[in-house]
Amino acid sequence: MSPNLRIALRFLTARKRAMFMSLFGIMFGVGFFIVTQAQTSGFEGFFIKTILGTNGALRIEDRLQQTIFAMEADGAEGRSDFLISSDGNKKIIPGVEDPARIGEAVRHFKNVSGVSIVLDGSANLATNVSGSSVRVLGINLGDHLAVSDLASQIVQGDIADFRLAPAGALVGSVLAARQSLRPGDSFTLEWNGAVRRYRVSAVYETGVSDIDKIRIYVHLPEARSLFQKPTGASFLQVNLFDPARAPEDAARIQEVTGHAVAPWQRREKTWLDVFRALRFSSAITVSTIILISGLAMFNTLAMVVMEKTKDIAILRSMGYTRGDIARIFIWQGVIVLIGGAIFGCALGAAATYGVSKLPIRIRGVFSTDSFVVAWSVWHYVSAVTIASVVVMAASLIPARRAARLEPGDVIRGTAL
Repeated sequence: MSPNLRIALRFLTARKRAMFMSLFGIMFGVGFFIVTQAQTSGFEGFFIKTILGTNGALRIEDRLQQTIFAMEADGAEGRSDFLISSDGNKKIIPGVEDPARIGEAVRHFKNVSGVSIVLDGSANLATNVSGSSVRVLGINLGDHLAVSDLASQIVQGDIADFRLAPAGALVGSVLAARQSLRPGDSFTLEWNGAVRRYRVSAVYETGVSDIDKIRIYVHLPEARSLFQKPTGASFLQVNLFDPARAPEDAARIQEVTGHAVAPWQRREKTWLDVFRALRFSSAITVSTIILISGLAMFNTLAMVVMEKTKDIAILRSMGYTRGDIARIFIWQGVIVLIGGAIFGCALGAAATYGVSKLPIRIRGVFSTDSFVVAWSVWHYVSAVTIASVVVMAASLIPARRAARLEPGDVIRGTAL
């Protein structure tokens, strides 16, 4: 152990109670920072997983057609016409006219793991209870299971029944509850005067109430028959191996296919901004605990400097340099920081585990029956970094003040 560190420990014991209070403050600040970041990041990650498992990473929709117009200009041999293409004015043609060809082209992208053709439309549902307006999505089940978590979202019935029943349907949990529908019950869908009867094969729950209360899945041929659309599709749902690359892949696919491609980050921008704001605000709020602990440490070290002026003068007369004196006080801050960081990280891990076991029922933007937490080393790194900055800033000023003490000033009583 170096002499500077030994002296720093001796000075720490002079005000043990104050130093322990600073240590506990840093410990609780680090621990609370970790657990709050784990919660906000956990709920954000769970929301993203829900969205990707329901609506996919990419959605290929309307065809974009450049607007081309003619312009007359004077030439050497009189007037002539020029065709000018404008990127700023594009004509939008709803839907995907040739989904099979577009889907085959998209599958060649390395990051694409699956493509599902979807025919989407509004219809009127009628049961023995009442009726309501619903969204009907026609899908090829095998393709759609590759781009969604539909199989794991079944809460009643069996998806195998849907696979084997041409007139089967998958109904959202909220809609099924409102219409008193269970697997095996029948209902009718009406569109443009045409009425077709379907049977509930299973009930699914995504946890997103806006989806569960309005969406019904049927087989793609049935949807074509209901909406009288033998070709085309409303959109293609695409899943990616790496969803974080969705914006880059969307730009490339849009350029290749000539269709508008919406990545999940753009579709869910509002909610993602909300989660980021919550994570940032919670970090600022909890960081005030560390800041207050740092101020307490600054006050404690300043008092130590005042109480130990004679000791500092003796050390200077023994040959200790100003740098040695500064390092003694900085070591005190480092000791408290190391203890607070270690115990704080342990507290944060224990609290995160405990919170993850607390029951809570959430239905709205996602579905969960317990707190969702995210385990990330960056939460611990961020907490320790903030604590280090605060503690070192609190230690530096008293350390520089102690280093400026001169033995002669102490003897004359003019120090500080």
